[in-house]
Amino acid sequence: MKNTLALITIMIWPVIPLMWIPVHLATPFFRRLGRATYMMVAVLWSAAAYLIYINRDSILAHKLNLEFALSEAGMLLLIVGSLLHVWTAALLTFPGIIGVNEIATPQKSKLVEAGPFSVVRHPTYLAHTIMFLGIFLFTGYVSVAVLTVIDFLVVSLIIIPFEERELRLRFGAAYDDYMKRVPSPLPRCCSKTRRH
Repeated sequence: MKNTLALITIMIWPVIPLMWIPVHLATPFFRRLGRATYMMVAVLWSAAAYLIYINRDSILAHKLNLEFALSEAGMLLLIVGSLLHVWTAALLTFPGIIGVNEIATPQKSKLVEAGPFSVVRHPTYLAHTIMFLGIFLFTGYVSVAVLTVIDFLVVSLIIIPFEERELRLRFGAAYDDYMKRVPSPLPRCCSKTRRH
C-alpha cells in the first residue's frame, strides 16, 4: 500500500509544472489554444507518468525505516494537507483551481482573501507541500522526500512569481495590497516576513 501511494504521488506530480510553467510563460499562446491546453497537458503528463511507472523499481529503490510516530505524523500531515487543498479548491471554485482564467479570456472574478487565503497567499501550493511531506513520512521513500523539496522549490521560485504577475495584472492595486498584508509561500508563523 505504501509503495502504491508513493508511486501515485510521484506519477501525478508532473502535471503541476507541465501545466503552470508553460501557461504562465506563454499565456497569449495558451489563450489562443484555449481549453485544448488541458488536452496537451494530459498528453504530456501521460507520457511522463508512463516513464515514471516503467522505472518505478529504481525510483522506489531507497526507503528509510522511519519510527512509527513519524509514520503516524505523516498520515496526519497527509490528512491536513488534503483538507487544506479541498478547502482552497472550494473557495477558488473548479474553474479557478484548474486555471480557466489563465487559459481563457479572464472572466470577471473576485480576489479570494477568505479562509486560508487570509493566512498565506498560496494555500493550495502549501497544501501540496504538506501532503508530499506527509506521504514521505508515512511511506519512507526517499524519492518522495526529493519530490517534496523539488515541488517546494519549483513552486516557490518559478510558479508563484509567474502566478503573482498574472494576478497583479488581473486585480491591480487590490492584489498589491493583498501581497503586503499576507505572506507567501509560508504563513507568518513560519516565515520571517513582518507586517507592514
